[in-house]
Amino acid sequence: MSGHASGGAAPGPVAVITGGGGTLGTAMATRLAEEGNAVVLLDRDEAAARAAADEVAARTGGSVVGWRADVADEDDVRASVDRIVRTHGRLDRLVNNAGVNRRDTLADQDPRIWDEVMAVNLRGPMLLCRAALPLWRRTGSGRVVNIASRTWLGGGPTSYVTSKAGVVGLTRTLAVELGPLGVTVNAVAPSMIVTALTSAGRDEARLRELTERHRRMTPMRRLATPEDVAEAVVFLTSDGAGFITGEVLHVCGGAQLAPAP
Repeated sequence: MSGHASGGAAPGPVAVITGGGGTLGTAMATRLAEEGNAVVLLDRDEAAARAAADEVAARTGGSVVGWRADVADEDDVRASVDRIVRTHGRLDRLVNNAGVNRRDTLADQDPRIWDEVMAVNLRGPMLLCRAALPLWRRTGSGRVVNIASRTWLGGGPTSYVTSKAGVVGLTRTLAVELGPLGVTVNAVAPSMIVTALTSAGRDEARLRELTERHRRMTPMRRLATPEDVAEAVVFLTSDGAGFITGEVLHVCGGAQLAPAP
């Protein structure tokens, strides 16, 4: 079921994934549904969110819905959380995955682009966590996983890397603030994954050169996959990770160590 859900509290944990209509969102939704979570996919592209929800529901037999939401819009975020409460009654796992990337430098920086990237990549996770706070106060538990990026260590496009470094800072701050409520907050920082986001604006030759460079700089000599990230998210949202908070889990085959290419 992709567009609606029956009312009342969900029988199991409820997992919310922003940017749910994309490749990463679909992979994470699949694993979380397999683990028994009722999954809500939020995306600015409602058609993509619904399609991903239908795909995951068909694959797993789980409860998966896809709704439109713009994480940079405070009213949209509040309305989405209210809808989650009405339909599922709870919000146990929040995966802040929505993101945009603009390949900018300081020299060509457009403040409007900077603001757009910060609004989605950094403001969005803050808004979602703030909106979910009353629920976590009531339940005394929760799991947050923020999707960062290996680039926070090594640099890259100005606005994107700055936003992802901010995600790490937000993760650490919220871990301290929300820990007394029984809520863990961690970040997953993948290296390059071939998705629509990383492929956009690159022809086949440029994409091949980029992927080969990333393989060479990775001790395990391959790229990350959506499934690699999904497994890390499943672990950090599990009961087994209940005493892990404020951490950055690099899912990049050792590339966080920045070896020479």
